[in-house]
Amino acid sequence: MQLYMSTICVGQVLLLLWKGMEFLQARTIPALPNKPERKRKSKRILWLVILLCIVLLAVLFFRSPISKIDKVTFIGQTFVTSERLGEATGLVAGAPYFTVSDNEVVATIKSTFPFVKSVKVNKHFPGKVEVFVEEFEAVAYELDAEGEVLASLVNGSSVSLSEMKAVVLEKPLLTGWKDKQALELKAKLTKQLIQIPDSLLADISEIVYDPSASFSDRIRMYTRSGFEVITTVDLLPTKLAYLSGVVETQEPGRITMLKADSYISYTNLAKNDHDVLDEQKNSTQ
Repeated sequence: MQLYMSTICVGQVLLLLWKGMEFLQARTIPALPNKPERKRKSKRILWLVILLCIVLLAVLFFRSPISKIDKVTFIGQTFVTSERLGEATGLVAGAPYFTVSDNEVVATIKSTFPFVKSVKVNKHFPGKVEVFVEEFEAVAYELDAEGEVLASLVNGSSVSLSEMKAVVLEKPLLTGWKDKQALELKAKLTKQLIQIPDSLLADISEIVYDPSASFSDRIRMYTRSGFEVITTVDLLPTKLAYLSGVVETQEPGRITMLKADSYISYTNLAKNDHDVLDEQKNSTQ
């Protein structure tokens, strides 16, 4: 009897243990889905912190001097100062370095200053910017209505020399090029002058627009070596060999280079003029 009762008690205890285990399993199973959710939240917080750190570092970097232009160097310009180039392009010390656009700088300089032929921008981090400026070559000079000296460039444009500290007029001075036809012809003349050797071009002191009935583009040139040259804009390139030969070998005089070439020294020219005057006097007596 006692054995029977003990067996029942043991069975009841085992039954209770089994139900207790089922209960515990029932209590612990719903908690499993919460673990992945906590992991996702942790990852989100981590990425948010990283993003905030990146934003903070970016703000600090772009506010620091290392992100600014420290030095700007303009190289090659003669007709405009570095200060004016900096004002036009915004390339000044303290400006944002990373917002500098090479194409915008080139376009701005060429549109603002027509005498600029080409522009190249080199950036050196941190904060260094170099701008190489190539200008159209000056082939002559002229005076405007106010008496200001202008440089006539090979592309036909003119530029004031007021910003240059010193001007050495080693190129010809253009005079009489005021009317519409002369201005159109001057653009052609500047392209012809670039073909003249520097030594000969430096010897030409003045070029006067002197049209005639036969030659609408006739010009009269005066050299520092004492020659007077009569020719046309169209004929000038083909007559250079003759001009050089006479200037280098003859005494000062008048050189005519039109359909036919001729040369007469001032000595003979004065003698001819004297003979003409004598003939006129004799004819009137």
